[in-house]
Amino acid sequence: MTRTYLFAGASSAIAIHTALQLKAQGHRVIGISTKTENHGYDHFITVPNYQFGSFPAIDEPIDALVYFPGTIQLKPFHRLSEQDFTNDYQINSLGAVAFVQAYLAKLKQSNAGSIVFISSVAARTGMPFHTSIAMAKGAIESLTLSLAAELAPGIRVNCIAPSLTNTPLSDKFINTPEKIEASQKRNPMHKIGSTEDIAQAIMYLSSPGAAWITGQVLAVDGGMGSLKN
Repeated sequence: MTRTYLFAGASSAIAIHTALQLKAQGHRVIGISTKTENHGYDHFITVPNYQFGSFPAIDEPIDALVYFPGTIQLKPFHRLSEQDFTNDYQINSLGAVAFVQAYLAKLKQSNAGSIVFISSVAARTGMPFHTSIAMAKGAIESLTLSLAAELAPGIRVNCIAPSLTNTPLSDKFINTPEKIEASQKRNPMHKIGSTEDIAQAIMYLSSPGAAWITGQVLAVDGGMGSLKN
């Protein structure tokens, strides 16, 4: 059965990888991004930002929403400004709310609607220098639970919480052999996540195969958030 997926943050490495996998399975994927280059989406829309009022109308039913935009801003707490906190919250949390509100009516037309958000292992695991992003992602996890309760049984809402993943966004943390080795050693699986790892989890949670799963935060982190290494 062909399904239609709508991605916000469609230019991210994980979004592109997920879209290619879904299209290979015969699904339709629409991408929304603040960037202009279309990476093979069936339909691609450029927006100025991920804020209320920025998401255009889409005149077709939608089966699944996935919100990819995120930030990795690591600083000591005393160096974080009000703007740092506001920016992280706007992109990671409020943007997700604006995205879902814009397309919820279309999603309700599906007989198997699904929403997937992206959190971080840092939301539930205390890590130095992660204060701002942990707060923003903590809000996403709370949104997941509240929205899942409100939209059940018609629409499922879940979240994925990755650890460090090899994408351009995280490049500054793994751009030398020494940094790669250190990051691998910190992970119980001695591994840095790949776009494939995250894409597989997204595809599962947004598919009818996960029909009895909602209100969950799935750790895709090599055990980082639950195991002592």
